[in-house]
Order: sequence, then structure tokens, then C-alpha cells
Amino acid sequence: MIPAAPTPMQPEPVLAPAPVPATPRWQRLWREAVRDPRELLALLGLDAVAAGISEAAASQFAMRVPRGFVARMRPGDLHDPLLRQVLPVLDEERIVPGFALDAVGDGLAKKADGVIQKYRGRALLVATGSCAINCRYCFRRHFPYAEETAARDGWAGAVAAIAADPGIDEVILSGGDPLSLVTPKLAELSAQLAAIPHIRRLRIHSRLPVVLPERIDDAFVEWMSALPWPVAFVIHANHANEFDASVDQALDRLRRAGAQLLNQAVLLRGVNDSVDTLADLSERSYAAGVLPYYLHQLDRIQGAAHFEVGDDRARELHRQLAARLSGYLVPKLVREVQGDPGKRPL
Repeated sequence: MIPAAPTPMQPEPVLAPAPVPATPRWQRLWREAVRDPRELLALLGLDAVAAGISEAAASQFAMRVPRGFVARMRPGDLHDPLLRQVLPVLDEERIVPGFALDAVGDGLAKKADGVIQKYRGRALLVATGSCAINCRYCFRRHFPYAEETAARDGWAGAVAAIAADPGIDEVILSGGDPLSLVTPKLAELSAQLAAIPHIRRLRIHSRLPVVLPERIDDAFVEWMSALPWPVAFVIHANHANEFDASVDQALDRLRRAGAQLLNQAVLLRGVNDSVDTLADLSERSYAAGVLPYYLHQLDRIQGAAHFEVGDDRARELHRQLAARLSGYLVPKLVREVQGDPGKRPL
């Protein structure tokens, strides 16, 4: 008997390594943000005024500005309204009576880790402490994000607190900026919220469509289009110069995904405290498909006193704005007051 020829050994197949997912463009741009005030001034040809920078303010509340936002600033203009919003200056070091670390009572309104409830029917989730831009007037610049973030324990505590209160029918994603989270993390949160039957609306407050419009990418639009609730998307722009073609495109994508777009601005001295500037902002935001919503009086947070516009001046500006524009282009002039059942009209 002739033995069968041995079966030749087959080489083990060589498996190609799994492809590494490409980093989304918005994350690369995030990492490339300008963080050094001197670099920012140099990019604008303003090296000579670097002495006005506050190292103490920049240390306490770091500067971060996406380069696309820097590109909308006017070179050589120290008073550019976009630059003024982000540059840490010596005025921030002044301690002014009436300006506090928690200007709007977030600490007293805590419902759970990262959950704030000030008004009936609405709960705010502090989804993250991160933001693509650090605005110098931010009312949460002293907020203890390390201890008060809803993402703790995989959202469990925050979601449980909302689920336990059937009176809550609207959830507001805030921060920091909720769009700082990668889309899979947002999907993880929305999936848990979708299991709560008494939630009827979702509101998202974000500055990223304006300062980093690349964040509104295909994955984000797909996530938002699939949400089971009506979505109000509140952007934050204070000046018409913050809009450009890339911002228009991002806002158009949000609108096509089904979001109702609203803008809330803060009245800021040296930025938008003229009726012409406010009118331009309303006209420009509406041209981009965004309805003017709120014009906030400054929250009196420590370090931001140099931005304050007095109430009498604010009311006069608002009166002039209402005399110039159609009613739907005039935002409500309001202030947030601790303990009030809603924003207080001025």
C-alpha cells in the first residue's frame, strides 16, 4: 500500500491589522487652538501691546481660541470685538463688589452630580467642563467641573435623577460645551435619556457651531437626525463678525437635521453695546437661519466686571433695537436672578 502523500502545511493567514479610525477633523483643529495670549497677539500683528495681558487671569482661566475664529478677527485692531471676548487682560484681576464666583446660583440649584434645576419642568445637564473657546465673561469660569459633571458613573446618577422626577419634560445639554464630547459619547447619553418616558424635548446649548463649525460633521448630523424628540439648538454669538461661510454651512446642516435654531447673546461693553452692532447681529443670525432669542445682561461673575453695561443703557439699546427691527428680530432683554422662576425681563 502506497502511503498517501502528506497534506502540505498551509501557512497561517496573515491578518492585516485593523485600520485605526481617522481622528475627526474637528478634534485635530481643537488640539491646534491658540492657547498662548502672546501668540494670539502676534498672529494679529499686535505684539507691541502684550504688556496688557494678565498672566494671573490666564493662569486662573486658561485662554483657548480655535484658529478659525482667530481668522475672523481684524489684524492690527486691539479693540476687535472677537479678540476682546477671549484675551485675558489686567482688568480681570480687579475685585469688584457684587461680582461673585457663582453669579447665578448654580451651586444652590444642584439636583444631582452635574444636574442643575432652577426652573419648573427643565433640568440642565452639565455634560462636560470642556469648551473649544474660553470666553472671558463666562458665568461658569469658576464652576467646579471636576466634581459637578453629569458624565460621572456613565451618566447613571444624572439620568436617575431626571427619571425620578416626572415633572421634568425638557432636558438641556450644557457645559462647558456638550459638543466637546465625541459623538459616540453623546449617543450613549441620548440612549439613556430616551428610556425616560416623560422627556418631551431636548435643548442643546453650544458655541461650537460658531467657533468650531467643523464639529457639525456627518456623524454628528446622523446622531441628531435620529433623536426621538424635537430639538431646540441654542447657539451663542455676540457679534455679526462671528459668522462666516463655514458657520453658515454648519448651521444649515443643523437645520436640515431638524433643529430649531436660536441665538442667545450677552450684552458686552466694547463688543456689542451699540444699536448698530446689535441690529447687525440680529440680521446676520437670521440670514443664517437662526432666530434671535435672548440678549442677556452680563452675569456678575468675578473677573468680568469690565464687560458690564448698565441696566439703563441696556434698556435704551433694546428700545432703539425694537424701533429699528421687525419684532421677530428683537431678542428678549433678560437677566438671570437667583431664585426667580425664569429669566427676568428688563
